[in-house]
Amino acid sequence: MLTNDQIRRLVDLALAEDLGKGDITTDSLIPKKKTGVASILAKEKGILAGSEVARQVFFRVDPELKVRFRVKDGAGVSPGDIIATVEGRAASILKAERTALNFLQRLSGIATETNRYVKAVEGLPVRIMDTRKTAPGLRALEKYAVKVGGGKNHRMHLGDGVLIKDNHLAALQSEGLSIKEIIALIRRNAPAATTVEVEVSTPREALEAAEAGANIVMLDNMSLDAMRRAVKMLHRVALIEASGKITLDTVRAVAETGVDFISVGAITHSARALDISLELE
Repeated sequence: MLTNDQIRRLVDLALAEDLGKGDITTDSLIPKKKTGVASILAKEKGILAGSEVARQVFFRVDPELKVRFRVKDGAGVSPGDIIATVEGRAASILKAERTALNFLQRLSGIATETNRYVKAVEGLPVRIMDTRKTAPGLRALEKYAVKVGGGKNHRMHLGDGVLIKDNHLAALQSEGLSIKEIIALIRRNAPAATTVEVEVSTPREALEAAEAGANIVMLDNMSLDAMRRAVKMLHRVALIEASGKITLDTVRAVAETGVDFISVGAITHSARALDISLELE
């Protein structure tokens, strides 16, 4: 879950980016004492995420604004739904509007896209996972949105478990090390009880990694037939993750091979922002 400190730091950074030199338009046109009520509206169907972040944007601009969310994170919204209302100084609402919507639209878009993948594999014993392909600085928020959409978080950062990727393997195999020797090396050097995952490209490599003690084997860019063979070979030996160019059109077929996890970078790096607007009365 997000902490208040994480939210505050990111909100302050975003507001400094947008309001660092003031709002010439609002300050020149809107009387300071003018008040109003604004509605935050869904313009399309999706899953809401980021309500607390948006709320903090309004409060950081003006602590006297009254923000009331009618929809909780994780709930579905449809066109025309009033997500929240904001009441108070009109100038403050206008100054906070874009930053609040930027957070709300992006995080809701990620939650919505994640939920599409989750629904696509409904009924199968598999979990949809994110990756580290997140916008710089926004990883905590984006991974929160993935969870809101029903997904599971992969590593939060490079210190959060071992993932021996193809380039790690290439660097060490050029020195003559086998997958078995590479896993033995990481077991000696990494903290005890660290989860070890290895990325492989063939069923044979998958079996070698599992027999060498990998906790999770990642099947990277394998065909469905190759995945099925790998799953059969690794049954109850290691957990299995599928990754690489998996789309909404292919994700169920991948899930049906029997893998435990499917990681999809697109749910963060390519999710389209959900259309949400603010209208001031």
